[in-house]
Amino acid sequence: MTTIFEDRLHRSQNALAEQGVDALVLFPSPNLYYLTGFEEEPAERHLLAFVTPEDFAIVAPTMYAGQIMEETFIDHVDDWDDGEDPMAVVEDVLDRLDVSGGEVLLDDRMFALFSLDLQEALPEASFGLASEVLDDLRITKDETELEALREAGRISDEACVAVRELGADAVGLTEAELVEEIRAEIESRGGEGFSFDPIVGSGPHGAQPHYRHGDREIRAGEPVILDFGTRYDGYPGDQTRTVVFDGEPPAEFEEIHAVVHDALDAAVEAVEPGVTAGSIDDAARSVIEEAGYGEQFLHRTGHGLGLEVHEEPYIVSGNDTVLEPGMVHSIEPGIYLEGEYGARIEDIVVVTEDGCERLNDSPRTWEPL
Repeated sequence: MTTIFEDRLHRSQNALAEQGVDALVLFPSPNLYYLTGFEEEPAERHLLAFVTPEDFAIVAPTMYAGQIMEETFIDHVDDWDDGEDPMAVVEDVLDRLDVSGGEVLLDDRMFALFSLDLQEALPEASFGLASEVLDDLRITKDETELEALREAGRISDEACVAVRELGADAVGLTEAELVEEIRAEIESRGGEGFSFDPIVGSGPHGAQPHYRHGDREIRAGEPVILDFGTRYDGYPGDQTRTVVFDGEPPAEFEEIHAVVHDALDAAVEAVEPGVTAGSIDDAARSVIEEAGYGEQFLHRTGHGLGLEVHEEPYIVSGNDTVLEPGMVHSIEPGIYLEGEYGARIEDIVVVTEDGCERLNDSPRTWEPL
C-alpha cells in the first residue's frame, strides 16, 4: 500500500506531465516534507530532491542518507561525502533523469547558492518556481491534514481559555511573561510549541497588527490582542482574541469589538464552494466600512493555513481563486486606533461541501472569563 507521501509524489508527477514541466527541484522546505515526509532545516550542504514526470531522485550528504531512508518511503539516496564535489553527484543525477533543458521549477525557498549551481549545470533550461505546480496540490487538504489542523485548533483554543481565566492576575504581567504562560498551557496539552512568534499586544501595541510582545506591563481596562497557535503533527493552529483581563475598557472599545465580531461572522457566513477568496474579504470589509472604520482595517482578511502558517488561498480583495472543499484559511478582521489599542478576532475555517467548518470555538467575547 502506498503512503500518503507517495500518493502526493505521484500526483505531483502527473501535474508536471500535464503542464509540460521537465523537472521539479526541491530543497529542505515544506514542499520537500509534503512530497516525501522528510523534514530538515535548510543548510549550506546540497540536499536536493529531483522530481520528473517519470522519476524521482534525492541527492544528500552521506550523513543524511540512512536517516532519509529510515524516515521515508525512499529506498535510495545519491549521497556525497564532505570534501567531495556535490555538484558532480547532482550532474550525474540530471544525466540519469535525462534533464538537460526545458522547464525546471525550483523550490520557492531555495537558497540562491543552489539556484545558481543548477542554472550553471542546466544552461539550456528555463526556470520557474515550484509553487506553479505545488500550490494547486497543497491548497486542498486531505483528511490526515484536516485532523491535525483540528487538533492544533483545539489545543490553541484550550490554551487561550486557560490564559484568559487568569483575569486580574494577568494585570501587572509583562507581555513577554504572558507569552510564557501561554507556552506552559500549550505544552501541558500536548502542543508542539508555537506555530509562530506569538502576539500579545497590550494597549497601544495592539494597534500595530504584527507587533509581537515586549516588556510592557498589562494594565487594567486596556484591550490586549492575543494571537497565537500551536502545531500538532506539524500542522499549525492560529487564533486571535481581543480581551480585557480586568477593569472597564475604553468608551468606544465595546462598539469597535462588536463591529469586528460582526465582520467575522459575515465573512464566515459567506464561505462556501464556488465563491472567490476576494469575496470573503469583501464581506468582512464592507461591515467595517459601513461602521465608519474602513481606514482602520489595515490588512487582508485572511490567509491559507497548512504546513505553513501563511499560504494559499489569501483572503484579499481581488483574489479570484475559487474556494473548494478542503481549503483552509483564516478570517481575521481588525480595527486599529493608532496610539490607543486594536481589536481583532480570528478563526480558522475549512471549506465544506455546503459552507465551512470553524476550527476555533473559544469565546469570542472581550470580557474576562
